[in-house]
Amino acid sequence: MLKQYFDRFSWTDFVLRVFQVVVIITLIIGVINSIGAGKYTNEQWVTLIFAGLAQGSIYALIALGYTLVYGILLMINFAHGDIYMAGGFTAVFFANSFAASGFLAANPVLALFILMLIAASVSMVLNVVVERVAYRPLRGAPRLVPLITAIGASFAIEYTFRGFYGAEFHSYPTVPALDGKEVFIGGFGVPSVQLVVLVAAVLLMIALYYFIEKTKIGKAMRAVSEDKEVARLMGIDVDRTIMVTFAVGGALAGAAGVFNGLFRPQGVFFFMGFIPGIKAFTAAVLGGIGNIPGAMFGGLFLGILESVGPNLILEGLGIPAVNQLRDAFAFSLLVLILIFRPQGIFGERLSETKV
Repeated sequence: MLKQYFDRFSWTDFVLRVFQVVVIITLIIGVINSIGAGKYTNEQWVTLIFAGLAQGSIYALIALGYTLVYGILLMINFAHGDIYMAGGFTAVFFANSFAASGFLAANPVLALFILMLIAASVSMVLNVVVERVAYRPLRGAPRLVPLITAIGASFAIEYTFRGFYGAEFHSYPTVPALDGKEVFIGGFGVPSVQLVVLVAAVLLMIALYYFIEKTKIGKAMRAVSEDKEVARLMGIDVDRTIMVTFAVGGALAGAAGVFNGLFRPQGVFFFMGFIPGIKAFTAAVLGGIGNIPGAMFGGLFLGILESVGPNLILEGLGIPAVNQLRDAFAFSLLVLILIFRPQGIFGERLSETKV
């Protein structure tokens, strides 16, 4: 029996298991020390949580584009972060125009709705063009080829928009109806803009879930994700279904660009999609790439972890300037996910024929 045990023993598994235990113990120590120090009040923790939910809802909307495309084509559209940039960057000029004319202050709901439609339309059209020009001709190619093409498309979009709009930074105007306003939940004041972003994003995610599960085109998308050839034999237009998938993912990313402008007005420029795009990919992997509810959960979870984690864990470990390590914290999470649970929390949603 001892010989059988040593035959099955793997030093790689052993080292990974030890590393996992060390990580868990380190996290627990950090949490205990941070809470024990009592540096933050309950109101500050609540503020961090709602800020994380608002940011996480933006990640979730972008992550849905990754997971929709992967579910159908089994490819990672690394140009998706720049699709998000295209909508948000275009809408900022309309937003500033609305603010200068007084339309934003007089009709904030209508103005924000128009901005969301503009951003969603730009990103949707651009994503469809990228699919038609860059990805469709390579559909039967090895997986590495579309991946390299996606990276090339990403750079092409970035520098095209730099040529259109310039390399300067821009910022969204503040919405007078939301600026400085708070909503009290459970006795804690939460900034109105965070709740607006969170509620609007959640409504879009619910609408997407209904679209995928209940509509005819949504059922066609699920059929194509299971088996393209069988779906084609059943009379489904596969090319049209894939185009709709890119359109929906692009529209959600464009809307996320406006929500990000409301939540974090500064820093709108041609390279703004890179970091959020990678984080949204992290969220998609966290929830289980190809799994729509998983992408939603992964985005919200990543937002909370990025907002609360540095203060809750890193400060307890004696690490200085923790707020400057949010990006490192998020990307470290991606590494840990890939090491310990590469299929994600909800699991990668693939049919048996794709395994």
